Amino acid sequence: MNAILALDQGTTSSRAIVFDSAGNVVGHAQREITQFFPQPGWVEHDAAEIWQTQLAVAVEAVNAAAKVGFNVCSVGIANQRETTVLWDRATGMPLAPAIVWQDRRTASFCDALKKDGHEPEIAEKTGLVVDAYFSGTKLKWLLDQIPGARERAARGELAFGTIDSWLIWNLTGSTTGGNTRNNVHATDVSNASRTLLFNIHRLDWDDDLLALMDIPPAVLPNIVSSSGVVGHTTCEGLPAGLPIAGIAGDQQAALFGQACHQPGMAKNTYGTGCFMLVNTGEKPVVSKNRLLTTVAWRLDRPHSSALTSPQPNSTTHYALEGSVFMGGATIQWLRDGLGIIDKSSDVETLAASVSDTGGVYVVPAFTGLGAPHWDATARGAILGLTRGSTRGHIARAAVESIAFQSAELAAAMQRDAGISLTELRVDGGASANNMLMQFQADLLGISVVRPRIAETTALGAAYLAGLAVGFWQSQQEIAALWARERTFTPTLTSDGANAQMRGWLNAIEKSKGFA
Repeated sequence: MNAILALDQGTTSSRAIVFDSAGNVVGHAQREITQFFPQPGWVEHDAAEIWQTQLAVAVEAVNAAAKVGFNVCSVGIANQRETTVLWDRATGMPLAPAIVWQDRRTASFCDALKKDGHEPEIAEKTGLVVDAYFSGTKLKWLLDQIPGARERAARGELAFGTIDSWLIWNLTGSTTGGNTRNNVHATDVSNASRTLLFNIHRLDWDDDLLALMDIPPAVLPNIVSSSGVVGHTTCEGLPAGLPIAGIAGDQQAALFGQACHQPGMAKNTYGTGCFMLVNTGEKPVVSKNRLLTTVAWRLDRPHSSALTSPQPNSTTHYALEGSVFMGGATIQWLRDGLGIIDKSSDVETLAASVSDTGGVYVVPAFTGLGAPHWDATARGAILGLTRGSTRGHIARAAVESIAFQSAELAAAMQRDAGISLTELRVDGGASANNMLMQFQADLLGISVVRPRIAETTALGAAYLAGLAVGFWQSQQEIAALWARERTFTPTLTSDGANAQMRGWLNAIEKSKGFA
């Protein structure tokens, strides 16, 4: 029986999952990767370790699937977005550590771009805010700091890529005697749209933005569709000739894996942070609330190559995205910072020890506030404390803070897109918290739906690959596989939900401008 291998390369680990035609997991492996913090605000990964761990778990997952009778027929990739790698095309060796999406070293350059009046043009072309989060300024920093790198890049000797590009390069080539061969240098539209260098209207690199950041075009990967064959495996360890046929940034992959294929469908991933995306259809929606406009995916007709330019029958979908900086990380802070729980899963029991927060609000603005506030000077706060406040009240307020922040994003998205959400599909580790999911439904006034298969990021990558090779025939077939595990319906009246939100917004205002 055939199956699809999904590579899910994340910020803290490399994972590989093999799915059968019903979307069930038939092979799985995972390994953590090392985090490096060489200076305050700097976050780095070892790109070689990323590849080594990703290959190792891929081999483990393929072997596990084979033991239960499944043979892998295609590969899909989902990846941590914005993390930046620069490597030598001849040797395949990175020139420096990978700069992780969380890294803030280019913040001063971003400030200069805004001061010089470039932000409106960048926002119009890319759909993004000017921030160190994105890849373009990280690439500029590497070219500035590594002696001779810009000149070598202009001569075509170097290659830049986000993690999807780095994995594709290594999957499709081998290194013999210090020289690489056959390697494919590509990125899909969803990852390209996170670079500050990509025009989301023309679906191509933007010459003006490249000039603004002094980036030679020769260093950039080819832009491909999210579903389509870009190359075949030739690396040691995996079966040779497997088509690499699906690529998407992790949050876009989760949107696809949640079968949010139609405009107005939305998902929220509750991880370290929270990432909410709503499918806005085939035209980008400009946000008035400083949400991000991003490419969700581009699909070409089945069995076609993704290496071609957009075809007449290709379809590009866009999304609005909002990010909560402190989601599950807030619960980790209760564990590691305050020490009021022993493990993260204990928070639900502690929070349930009280019937409500007793008027306590936790504002987890430890690194400032993201959308829709975008206040880097905000700081974390606990408000509304009385002598009667307990650990339970603080724990419940911390859980509720995740739902409050996500509710703000949902409201901003609905205003921007001119749509009314009818349900929110959820995934990520914190979505297992029933109290959080119920409170989220109460605040939103719509159903919150948790799927039967929780591995939605990897599943989205598998679906994109499977569509390209005919493993699945249509999005309709994929949507039919999606099944709900539990639905949380609102129990609060709209007046009650509005009162809760007013209290939260009052607390948020108290935290702003503190730094």
